[in-house]
Amino acid sequence: MERSSGILLPISALPSPYGIGTLGKAAYAFVDELVRAEQRWWQILPVGPTSYGDSPYQSFSTFAGNPYFIDLETLCEEGLLEKAEIEAVDWGSDPAKVDYEKIYNGRFVLLEKAKQRGWEKAAEEIRAFAEENKSWLPDYALYMALKRHFGMKAWTQWEDADIRLREKGAVEAYREKLADEIELFIYIQYLFFKQWDALRTYAKEQNIGIIGDMPIYVAMDSADVWAEPHWFQLDEKNVPYEVAGVPPDYFTADGQLWGNPLYDWDAMKQDGYGWWVRRIAGAEKLYDVIRIDHFRGLESYWAVPYGDTHARNGHWVKGPGMELISVLKENFPQVAFIAEDLGYLTEEVKQLLKDSGFPGMKVLEFAFDSREPSDYLPHTYTPHCVCYVGTHDNETVMAWKDAAAPEDIAMARTYLGLNEEEGFHWGIIRGGMGSVAELFVTQMQDFLALGAEARMNVPSKLGGNWQWRLKEGQITKDLIERIADMTRLYGRSRKKWQA
Repeated sequence: MERSSGILLPISALPSPYGIGTLGKAAYAFVDELVRAEQRWWQILPVGPTSYGDSPYQSFSTFAGNPYFIDLETLCEEGLLEKAEIEAVDWGSDPAKVDYEKIYNGRFVLLEKAKQRGWEKAAEEIRAFAEENKSWLPDYALYMALKRHFGMKAWTQWEDADIRLREKGAVEAYREKLADEIELFIYIQYLFFKQWDALRTYAKEQNIGIIGDMPIYVAMDSADVWAEPHWFQLDEKNVPYEVAGVPPDYFTADGQLWGNPLYDWDAMKQDGYGWWVRRIAGAEKLYDVIRIDHFRGLESYWAVPYGDTHARNGHWVKGPGMELISVLKENFPQVAFIAEDLGYLTEEVKQLLKDSGFPGMKVLEFAFDSREPSDYLPHTYTPHCVCYVGTHDNETVMAWKDAAAPEDIAMARTYLGLNEEEGFHWGIIRGGMGSVAELFVTQMQDFLALGAEARMNVPSKLGGNWQWRLKEGQITKDLIERIADMTRLYGRSRKKWQA
């Protein structure tokens, strides 16, 4: 990867009048702002349909797109909706926050209207789209139709045991019974990918690449697990033996209990890791660079007994390691990967990162531990890494300034020469921008010097996450020019710096 930089901003956080960011005008405008700021990359969070808790890391499908991101104004322009129909919906009163309940209640009614008006007109395109995505789309559409039929309950709670366990006769019967609903979810995916492909094409034309995040695990309540349970560690009733999490650490005495089903790596190996090959092929349709979340879980993963209420009783189990990575590299030589190698790192994990050839991550908010030397201090970097001020799981840099130990902040001030004239956040950004890391990424919130109210996610906290949104007008011409100046100064732009 060439020396460059980018900005992390989730699609959901884009401004729009309809409650959540979309693939519409604001997305195109942000691409233009990235160009003016002389950035090369737009990093986003996973774009799958979100389930309970609204987390993009707990999706109903690893292949599908989020219906919330379909731009409604574009549908108006295409004659599929009326402006008055959109404006009649209560999208929430705070433009700086997503109200997911209102989005859920209002959006699908409109998408059903669009389907009624557009299905026949786009019949040939839809058929071609369905054929191109036949490896996952029929199961996903049936799964979502079934969820609606059973009151949006998790598939493990569906009252009909035959369809819960995918008995052949039940699958055929429900495909016939729920045909209209199945069509709706096929149409929604057709709309999402039509809009996504247009945006990605525009970004490519502007020389902006999209970095996407791929969670290592999939949700238990997903079409992936319901349709193909044999790839997961489940019993004959499709109940997990153990589930995913991470062990206790300095921040969490109970560890983190994620609850995702664990992969049956032996079964996947026998199949040549075909499920993962299909998964990366799906991600490649969305992203130019794929960040593998929780990369260390490929070396060893934390397995927690199913039913436990915390992660303390888990144990480490060996993962597929280079065997899987080699398959992915062989099948996708053109795809660039980033390894999210944060967390508890053993020598084995470090060796796996080295053997993979993927760049790992350096987070500046982790660098200034006054108690002991840190591998995240910029002078320790080698070029083949990606430097972040912080990720979506961290505090904004200004909130970190107020919350971190005073001696850690004092170390940061001394190390980077931070001063009030420049601004604390700009000094931290300068530290990453000037590092040898091939790629440097900053959250939009940190360029804006926003505080705790703009944090995207607090790990292990239920509710209140994934809500922050950019308000119209927050990105100013002066801000873009300052970002561009720093980008040129530290050689991350294709233009030369001039005094």
